[in-house]
Amino acid sequence: MKTKILILASMSFVMAGYAQKNEIKTAEKALKDGNAAAAKTALDGASGMISGADEKMQAQYYFVRGKAYADLAKKGDNAAFDEAVSSFKKVIEVEEKSGKAKYSDETRQHLGTLTADLVNSAVEDNANEKFKEAAEKLYMSYKISPKDTIYLYYAASSAVNGGHYEPALEYYEELQSLGYDGSGVTYKATNVATGEEEEMDKTQRDLMVKSGTYKDPKDDRAPSKKAEIVKNIALIYTQLGQDDKALEAYKAARANNPKDVNLILNEANLYYKMGDKDKFKELQAEAAALAPDNPDLHYNMGVINMEQGNLEEARAAYKKTLEINPGYTNAQLNLSTTYVNEGNGLIDEMNTLGNSKADIARYDELKEQKDSLFRQGADVLEEALKTNPDNQGILTQLKNIYGAMGDNENFMRVKKLLGE
Repeated sequence: MKTKILILASMSFVMAGYAQKNEIKTAEKALKDGNAAAAKTALDGASGMISGADEKMQAQYYFVRGKAYADLAKKGDNAAFDEAVSSFKKVIEVEEKSGKAKYSDETRQHLGTLTADLVNSAVEDNANEKFKEAAEKLYMSYKISPKDTIYLYYAASSAVNGGHYEPALEYYEELQSLGYDGSGVTYKATNVATGEEEEMDKTQRDLMVKSGTYKDPKDDRAPSKKAEIVKNIALIYTQLGQDDKALEAYKAARANNPKDVNLILNEANLYYKMGDKDKFKELQAEAAALAPDNPDLHYNMGVINMEQGNLEEARAAYKKTLEINPGYTNAQLNLSTTYVNEGNGLIDEMNTLGNSKADIARYDELKEQKDSLFRQGADVLEEALKTNPDNQGILTQLKNIYGAMGDNENFMRVKKLLGE
């Protein structure tokens, strides 16, 4: 009786094996007919017991499954990419374990094709501003071919473009742990027949140029991306509100690139955000020393000094800004304001004085100083009007200064210029 039960069990197992083979054959036929969806359905019927099949059948099953999902992915089913990749990787895993590599070589070719399809799909996603999808596909491309770290770099860039900072941070930190540099040389030449510039390896490019089918060879050198990666890590930490980690990242970045003005400014802005205006000013000055012809740097120095009440330093910064860019309107307005603010400060003292002879003398002295300061503020704006006569901000501030001075003639003149 026991023997019969064992025979029946054995027969049942063999029949299950035949069923799996039939499902796989059905899937293969469907793929030949271009019907990947039917192939997937057939394979789903064999999936339940594939783990108990022998390694040869498992390799065949996952190979066909990988092809079915790769075809579905190519036809627009983005979710199929992951299934195709995992199936193809399973083929290699099973055959490495068994020592029989019937499908492995062809599987690697399919993975290469799948990588190209993933990258092309990611390019399309980026163009359509589907940055999350693009990043995921590029990261999957990198996982298929870890030697192509450029895909990981592009995955991080796509994630940042879409504001998906946490995955971007993971990608950048992985690049950093790999020591990714990104520098190198790309070799290009222009196709004589089409007139288009093409990229190829150096040996091929040189041969093509010698043959006369290509011309204008060019070597493009890409700089190292290490500093950019560290900078982006710091910026992401800032976006995530992790200011301490951002500062650590900036310090690491600046250790490698101490003269990178953008890094200095990003660190300065972080200190400003954290309320440390003295450190902000220190870094702005450092940046201005490295880029003395950048008017924005001197302007920012003027702003922070103005906020801190250092009017002489602010004036010097604004004047330097205007030396570099004479038409820098905000610098003109702020330079004028430094004189007005100083004059307004004198009014506070004037209002505290009494009617004694000494107080009256002091009042007249302060009024003369105030009017001189207001006049200097007005002169700055009158000079600005020579090159920017219709600027409403300049005209409005100038009108207010003349009004405060009691200069009715100029007040009315500027009011008329404003069309009031």
